[in-house]
Amino acid sequence: METGRIEVVVVGSFNVDHVWRCEALPAPGATLAGTYASGPGGKGFNQAIAAARAGARTAFVCALGDDAGGRLARELAARDGLELRALAADAPTGTAGIYVDAAGRNSIVIGAGANAALSPAHVAAQADAMRGARVVLVQLESPVDAVSAALAVARGAGAVALLNPAPANAATSCELLGLADVLTPNETEFAALLARHVGEHVDPAAVATLGQAQLHALCRELAPAASVVVTLGAIGCFVSHPADALRGDAAACYRAGAEPVRAIDTTGAGDAFNGALAASLAAGAGLPFAAHIAFASRYAALSTEREGAAAAMPTRADVEARFAA
Repeated sequence: METGRIEVVVVGSFNVDHVWRCEALPAPGATLAGTYASGPGGKGFNQAIAAARAGARTAFVCALGDDAGGRLARELAARDGLELRALAADAPTGTAGIYVDAAGRNSIVIGAGANAALSPAHVAAQADAMRGARVVLVQLESPVDAVSAALAVARGAGAVALLNPAPANAATSCELLGLADVLTPNETEFAALLARHVGEHVDPAAVATLGQAQLHALCRELAPAASVVVTLGAIGCFVSHPADALRGDAAACYRAGAEPVRAIDTTGAGDAFNGALAASLAAGAGLPFAAHIAFASRYAALSTEREGAAAAMPTRADVEARFAA
């Protein structure tokens, strides 16, 4: 990767993923036969790898244990040209147990480990990178005070503060949402945020079927000052902007379809979308937001044709070749 100014800073988690593939997701009390593999993951690392492979000079701020998982993170970061800024934690590197069924659907259990040690002080110590970056991307597998610190530095420096509010059960506050320039929940996370902050109870499975005006109104109520991108899996996504900040788009809200692909594993697809969106925003300041959404959607779609999380992230050249006009 070309050296120079950091364009994207990702603050978040690294996990060692333990993945079991089976015909169906396990039900309570069930014992199933399947196949096993292990590899790198964690929302933060997945998104950082995606941003880097999508062409952005990327730094990754995280916390790692002094163990095999931590060594793996360092080796892989070096291989993909990530500038790794890791806090040495007195805890094992984070882990995740993942089940993937024959349709590519997944269930995940996280063991935070070192990720829980990421501190506002360590984040603040990386302010030099964040102040020079065009985009700062965070998720919610890290302590919320560290996430807030990163968003605050980004906003203060004029970088795009991009918050992926995942997983759905993570703690959020109105203050945290207010620090985001762009908010990217999936339908489950969107429904959870609405229930928590707006008092609206929407079935996650029904989010995609809501009328455009209703969905736009809910987005504006949830995050009045932010652009909200609700990702909807194979359906695509819904984009909602504040009326006075359309980010180069012609409309305040619209739907964007997903690319048809032969999905075999959706693990990490949301991370692929977010990392690619960050990279595209960093590279194309003059483009309409819809163009960045189109690239991120294609990038995420292609990632589902490969097995794994971080390992499944394609390069920009892969995307251009797969979806050549």
